[in-house]
Amino acid sequence: MSEIERRVAAGDVGFLPEEDLREFVLGRRWFGAKSRDVLQVSPLAAVPLRSVPPLLVTALVEVRFQPGTHELYQLLLGLRPEEEGWSDAVVARTDGWTAYDALVDPLLAAELLHLVRGSRSVQGAEGTLEFRPVDGLAAGSAELEARPLGAEQSNSSVVFGDELILKAYRRLEAGVNPELELLRFLTERGFPNIAPLLGWYSYAGRLLDATLGILQRFVPGKTDGWTFAHESLTGDPDAFLAQARRLGEVTGAMHVVLASDAGDPHFAPEEPSVEALGLLTATVDEEIEQVFLDLEEDGAVAPIAGRGEEVREQLRHLSHIKAAGRVIRTHGDYHLGQVLWTGEDWIVLDFEGEPARTIPERRRKRSPLRDVAGMLRSFAYAASAASIAEAAEPPADWEDRARTEFLAGYVPAVEASGLLPSGDEAVERLLAVFELEKAVYELRYELDNRPDWVEIPVEGIRRLLEATAPA
Repeated sequence: MSEIERRVAAGDVGFLPEEDLREFVLGRRWFGAKSRDVLQVSPLAAVPLRSVPPLLVTALVEVRFQPGTHELYQLLLGLRPEEEGWSDAVVARTDGWTAYDALVDPLLAAELLHLVRGSRSVQGAEGTLEFRPVDGLAAGSAELEARPLGAEQSNSSVVFGDELILKAYRRLEAGVNPELELLRFLTERGFPNIAPLLGWYSYAGRLLDATLGILQRFVPGKTDGWTFAHESLTGDPDAFLAQARRLGEVTGAMHVVLASDAGDPHFAPEEPSVEALGLLTATVDEEIEQVFLDLEEDGAVAPIAGRGEEVREQLRHLSHIKAAGRVIRTHGDYHLGQVLWTGEDWIVLDFEGEPARTIPERRRKRSPLRDVAGMLRSFAYAASAASIAEAAEPPADWEDRARTEFLAGYVPAVEASGLLPSGDEAVERLLAVFELEKAVYELRYELDNRPDWVEIPVEGIRRLLEATAPA
């Protein structure tokens, strides 16, 4: 046994050159702090999962920032003798071995699937990796061809034989990932419009307890909602509109199921306090103030430049709501990119919540109308993006028709549940608060990342300013 093999077996990956590890982590799309000053990248703990070449080890890597903050990331590392010539997703070459991202290696990806199917627990020096299937996942020995899913975002995924998909979370926080909670809840209650949960794996140790990944049924060859809307807008605009009402129905049904267990404190619907609505208003108000403080007076932002106080006044007007319905666990980051159109129905995906928020924030109960507002704002983005990207002008009423159809499906699906405030005016006002919150967030994002798209949230804010003023 070589020195590298001995160190991996002991849960030690400190042999990886710090500069190579740093370059690899900072170059990944899933590394979410590219604008921050990184002081150090170093492994804190590792658990070996395969003891013969190619080796497999799960490492928890700390990224330290100036001044004194840090983030933890999951690295699934494969190691092969250098003479094998492995060249894909290489982390480092050291002492005759090549270390690389194990998820691009079909053999090692399949090892993770076997561990989940086998309900294994693997002890490391600092903690334990636990792999758990849900009831009904066959242990089976049938080999399913593994292939990485190309679209890498804040996590990484591998598909097995177009039957299963394993998602590995990259940035880690203490606590149960909300996606695991929500998928388990919806799967156990037979909600049909998701890719069911089939298993997961997690870490428990001195550093933290955290969800590392989930296994789901794979939905092959389907179109995500954003692509469906975009292709419809540049071809047959009515194709998407014909399915928007059904999307509203599915969204409403999801919220009703999420509110269905009054005995589970993590999911039981609650009456929001007066303080909760006040906190929401104060948070949005602060965001408005910060965004408008440095807003330019010309260009795409001209329609709302200098109108920060007007936007804040509109927020105060909208937030005069006597009852706000109930708060429940929600999707948390709901938009067209989070749903699939199968050709027959909609499937809802990606229940992690907004990646920039902490896990306690993402697990917080909120009004279901916040999900609705996210989807309605996504319709606005789809219509404007078709014009920006394709120079194809969509029908002027497309967004309004999409909104109308979606709400015509959603509201009847939830109206008997007591989730929404009483009366159409209260629903409209609360929904407008969440749309305003979303549009202001979008404005900040586009100013920082996509200046060519600033006009989309600007138009959303302008429309809200032109809504019915207080009497």
